[in-house]
Amino acid sequence: MPIISEFFGIKVQMYWEDHLPPHFHAEYSGNKVMIEIQSATVIKGIFPFRQLKLILAWCEIHKDELLINWELGMKDENFKKIEPLK
Repeated sequence: MPIISEFFGIKVQMYWEDHLPPHFHAEYSGNKVMIEIQSATVIKGIFPFRQLKLILAWCEIHKDELLINWELGMKDENFKKIEPLK
């Protein structure tokens, strides 16, 4: 699964042709979450509170880019890297 962004130890990934709703996967120190893009909410998994706040803020900032990547994935095309939080 390609990494589309990485910051503060958080890896953000997407699968090609994944199931609905549009979402991405994030991993931090063995913890994993699946985040629904439109609402920036956790679908599945658990993250430490600080990292959860970071990934949800990142999702809000990059929502349009994430949705573009989702569409690319549905077409089995390469994902674009997304700017990390700094």
